[in-house]
Amino acid sequence: MPENTQHNPLRDPRDRRLTRVAAPSALVLFGVTGDLAKKKLLPAMYDLANRSLLPPAFSLVGFGRRDWDDAQFAEYVKENVTQHARTPYNEDLWQQFASGLRFVHGEFDDDDAYVRLAETLDELDRDRGTRGNHAFYLSIPPKAFEVVCQQLADHDLADSEESQGWRRVVIEKPFGHDLESARELNSIVERVFRPDSVFRIDHYLGKETVQNILALRFANQMFEPLWDARYVDHVQITMAEEIGIGSRAGYYDGVGAARDVIQNHLLQLLAFTAMEEPASFSARNLRLEKAKVLESVVLPSDLGEHSALGQYTSGLQGGEFVKGFHEESDIPADSRTETFAALRVDINNRRWAGVPFYLRAGKRLGRRVTEIAVAFKKSPNLLFRETDNDEFGQNAIVIRIQPDEGVTIRFGSKVPGTQSEIRDVTMDFGYGHAFTESSPEAYERLIFDVLLGEPPLFPDHSEVELSWKILDPFENYWSEHKVEPEPYAPGSWGPESAHELMARDGRVWRRP
Repeated sequence: MPENTQHNPLRDPRDRRLTRVAAPSALVLFGVTGDLAKKKLLPAMYDLANRSLLPPAFSLVGFGRRDWDDAQFAEYVKENVTQHARTPYNEDLWQQFASGLRFVHGEFDDDDAYVRLAETLDELDRDRGTRGNHAFYLSIPPKAFEVVCQQLADHDLADSEESQGWRRVVIEKPFGHDLESARELNSIVERVFRPDSVFRIDHYLGKETVQNILALRFANQMFEPLWDARYVDHVQITMAEEIGIGSRAGYYDGVGAARDVIQNHLLQLLAFTAMEEPASFSARNLRLEKAKVLESVVLPSDLGEHSALGQYTSGLQGGEFVKGFHEESDIPADSRTETFAALRVDINNRRWAGVPFYLRAGKRLGRRVTEIAVAFKKSPNLLFRETDNDEFGQNAIVIRIQPDEGVTIRFGSKVPGTQSEIRDVTMDFGYGHAFTESSPEAYERLIFDVLLGEPPLFPDHSEVELSWKILDPFENYWSEHKVEPEPYAPGSWGPESAHELMARDGRVWRRP
């Protein structure tokens, strides 16, 4: 078995990943000049090195079309590290990190480029001791996955009987654009790499606050007994952004908020919120419980009544005039791509029967926030009839994923100086106040786990396919009925149809 893959850190009382150092290895980054690499991936690798979590032999190979030599690539990496790294710049550390930087020039379908890549990896194995441990990070469009994977196989760079060390592949979302394409994509990748060597990145699962969902539920006796249909009225999962699509028109148009965010991030948050306690935190057991939840999701009988689409318009936001979606660069005037999507699903199992889950995601909304709000059923309030109204009595636990990471609990308290007036108050836990340690960025944790061979935080192909099975019927309904996204003002909380969706069930969206 490849080195480090037998160890399961979460079986121990403490997560020992952060006290281990990755084995000597080389990571090949395809798409090294993209925004994700510049702002997240390159800084994350430097931060890992700065925290002494990468071995001195760690090497990074950039693969791209730029006609760079190794020194020019090092300057490019240094520029992005100094701009975006979380940890301070250290010249001595940089010199050590830079000694392992290499660049291979070529196109994705260029045979000669892969010959040069193989020679570069052989040199690193020989001179820096990377031992044949190679990870291939595909930060590239999904349409390029097949040609890159096939080239890696043709040049004996992927899994083979002759491979020395381990070989792993990391792929970024989107994992297809529907169920059929996701299955095709999984087939392409797993023809070349073993399933346990495929790491599908959903960066939300690397966030401390997402992992804290399980700690909140299963490490605290006070919460888990209430976490079911007897006490929970409904659950709201929100991902709101203040920004528009920016320079992402080429990707975003034709994809939209539902495919971009709900299919992956929000359904993963739903699975973490609703899953049963796993037998252990091994990848197998964690994925098994998440898959059970996704398999149990049932859709409303009327998809139109229980979903909403929107597009942001131009207007004032935060005192500044912002463009509408149709005025953004490279967006067709007749585009029906949604920048806001909301929908309801239910979970048909004993724990959650009758509890609706509402998911919404959008751009140009009131503020940037991702949160899970578990709203409890109202107390009968037999002693406090005078203050019994719609604004009082619905307790809630709100898990803030970003920003201002933490947990808020809302409950009723007596107002001082009165006999029986009750008012909602909150208790708040914030990571920034409770812990002196700064949280690593999501990509730090996930890249580190790839190098360790630790897969619990990576969804497998069955989770991806189950998520598409949930979203595809909504997408097909919107397409077949030619549903036009409803305009909404920038800085608002989405179109009126989203509020009507909740009103039909006698509920309202929580204002983050």
